Amino acid sequence: MDYMDSGLRYTPKADKDWDSAVQFLPATDNKKLEKKKGPGKVGAVIGVLIFAVVVALMTGLLVWHFHFRKDVRVKKMYTGSIKITNQVFEDAYENSNSSEFKALAKQVTTQLKAIYSKSPQLAKYYVGSTVQAFSEGSVVAYYLSEFNVPVGQEASVDNAISSMDKLVDKEQRSLYRTSNALVLEKSRSSALDPRYSSIFFTKYLSYSLHVRGNQKLRIQSPGFPDTPYSPNTFIQWILRADRDNVIKLEFDTMNLEEICKNDFVKIYDSLVAIEDLLVEEMCGYYSPSEPLTFTSVSNVMLVTMATNDKKNFPGFRAQVSQVPKRSLQQQCGGQLTGEKGTFSSPNFPNYYPSQCSCQWSIQVPTGKAVKVTFKKFLVSEPGQENSQDCKKDYVAVNGKKFCGEKPEGTLTETSDSNTMTVTFYSDYSYVDQGFSAEFEAIDRKNPCPQTFQCKNQRCVRSNLRCDGWNDCGDMSDEMSCKCNAKSITCQNGFCKSMFWKCDGVDDCGDGSDEQNCGGCGTGQLTCKNKKCVSEKKRCDGRNDCGDGSDEVNCGSRGNCPANAYKCKNNKCISKSSPECDGTRDCDDGSDEENCDCGKSMFKTSRIVGGQDAQKGDFPWQVSLHIKNFGHVCGASIISPRWLVTAAHCVQDDGKTRLSHPGTWEVYLGLHTQRSIDSSVVKKNLRQIIPHPNYNDFTYDNDIALMELDSPVIFSDYIRPICLPSSQQDFEVGSTVWITGWGATREGGFAAKVLQKAQVRIINHSVCDQLMGGQLTSRMLCAGVLAGGVDACQGDSGGPLSSPDGSRMTLAGVVSWGDGCARRDKPGIYTVVSQFRAWIKQKTGV
Repeated sequence: MDYMDSGLRYTPKADKDWDSAVQFLPATDNKKLEKKKGPGKVGAVIGVLIFAVVVALMTGLLVWHFHFRKDVRVKKMYTGSIKITNQVFEDAYENSNSSEFKALAKQVTTQLKAIYSKSPQLAKYYVGSTVQAFSEGSVVAYYLSEFNVPVGQEASVDNAISSMDKLVDKEQRSLYRTSNALVLEKSRSSALDPRYSSIFFTKYLSYSLHVRGNQKLRIQSPGFPDTPYSPNTFIQWILRADRDNVIKLEFDTMNLEEICKNDFVKIYDSLVAIEDLLVEEMCGYYSPSEPLTFTSVSNVMLVTMATNDKKNFPGFRAQVSQVPKRSLQQQCGGQLTGEKGTFSSPNFPNYYPSQCSCQWSIQVPTGKAVKVTFKKFLVSEPGQENSQDCKKDYVAVNGKKFCGEKPEGTLTETSDSNTMTVTFYSDYSYVDQGFSAEFEAIDRKNPCPQTFQCKNQRCVRSNLRCDGWNDCGDMSDEMSCKCNAKSITCQNGFCKSMFWKCDGVDDCGDGSDEQNCGGCGTGQLTCKNKKCVSEKKRCDGRNDCGDGSDEVNCGSRGNCPANAYKCKNNKCISKSSPECDGTRDCDDGSDEENCDCGKSMFKTSRIVGGQDAQKGDFPWQVSLHIKNFGHVCGASIISPRWLVTAAHCVQDDGKTRLSHPGTWEVYLGLHTQRSIDSSVVKKNLRQIIPHPNYNDFTYDNDIALMELDSPVIFSDYIRPICLPSSQQDFEVGSTVWITGWGATREGGFAAKVLQKAQVRIINHSVCDQLMGGQLTSRMLCAGVLAGGVDACQGDSGGPLSSPDGSRMTLAGVVSWGDGCARRDKPGIYTVVSQFRAWIKQKTGV
């Protein structure tokens, strides 16, 4: 009998159809029962018709009764746990085949039946229960109960189950309890995850492990890492630790199908799958550098894995150990004193435990106030990402609750005195990475000396006030402003940089920065410089706009129109950028060939904007080293043999022959400079091909190709990025990624760990004005509204990665800029789509 179908079966007693006490009385007038003369032919016909109608009516009623009123029922499974206070845990209870286990299990199922009988909704549909496991404390029983519920009554049964504690209390106060009955309390129950029964499992596997002492045990999906896990399989790992210890579960690999409704791993603070005690649900591919460490509340934990019939992956591997419960309690709360200090949630940056309650009492010198700034804040559960009431996990500062995810440093609280109380709470289900915070003593009368205090109590430089940038994070530095002549005065009172005027994006929030922007009539093309020309002049070989924008994206398409795509079979389709969009547009499927590009195998990290990338986030990123010197430029992988970089990176410079392949060393799969692990591949170059029209004065046509001396083998950390089609355009305002090991500030030192930041594409003509008319149609601008994020020295040649569905496309190559991250001075990138034909000609890619 399998795990999901276990449970006793009961056959209800048949109801009596007739009562023997009922008698049929004789008629008082026998004459009334005598046959009379026939009614004649007409009467006979009428009688036949009436009889037929009656028969039809009776037939209809019978059909309705037996077909439409058919008693359709569904099987409902509920899991639960209940504490037995008048029993002491024995080692034999770990073995479900022991006589001790069976005896106690029989008592539990008997009393569960009595408990369910206290509810009319449960009693009439109850089938039976089985005890799955016991654990310490005094003894906790874990069970599975089955109900046979008529369709339409499922909600009433769910509601009754949710009141299980009241039913247990009612049963415990019953006058008919025997003297040896179990004393029960602390019941938890929930409906079984429907995926456990909706997937047609052909294989059930169960493993039990007890970690003792300093043991470190390993659990993994069957076949890992040599073969993919099997389809249609349910697996569970029942984990136990010694008394007064908790389980520590550390995943070093998690590689499942991306969609959790298909394949998933779930972790429970329980020994059965009680959804109210779910710690975390996982699927997809996590970077090994991302902490996936969980701790249990008690000395037990359940890990389940379910797979469907398609797309099987390598699976997972995790280490199981135990840690003393008191060591976790020591991390939770306490007294904090002094001028400044730090504190964090238990286990940070690993996942905090469920059922956790910590309190920190902070005290700074008399006459000062306490200021707390949360550097990282990830306290989120499914359904409360943007919650305001924080009914589940939360952090409370002097009673004010916070939850969800907050950008780094934007959550700041200040006290009115020299003391502050910070409380952290997590409920029974789901956990997150938690928080890290710092506290400091500040002058109560002047909390932000010589700076501006935001509404969220952050302190920012006074010269950032009313400059059009959201430096506070809550826009309070941009409220009630008087704009200068170089700024847009929004109708809502905000000041915005003229940089954002008429760029197609509502930066003011009320659309006033996009008003009075002109426009071209029907049949006219709007040039990037706002000039209007006839649509017929597009791609006619002449520069009618004056800035060349009417001749952009006019690559050769054979006999196809310039805005069409030519398939391998020479068929033209009207879709301009159909390549690798997941839809087969060409009859021969050529638009979906070679599409294994632009994909990171790992789940995207939640941290954005000038932060360390996770290892494997951008597997097409390359580090170009001058031999015996170090990192100089970046590049992007486009095939096993070819890279794309900037032409200015390979121009000879004094004594250094940067145009010579022998000058360079290429590092693929690198994450941290000077840290060469097994995922990194070092290569030499065979040839370098700068664009023949590169202009070293204007940086026009700033693109180059590099050929490796031998093809690289792709891995999780080394993969190509997708190339755009020659027609592909990247919309103004769309979000793109910049990455590299360049200087983290202007004039600063290069980054050790690969950096990533989100920026957005900026209106070409506005950007050209800001850059003094230096842009060509082969350049694009990208910046960030908040300021302070940009590519810098050492990032040159690296990718500007644009999200395109589930893939990334190489929108640009880092080219040049006026300093780094200066306000109103965006980064300039080479438009790769303009060089698609040239790349194809030189590389075949």
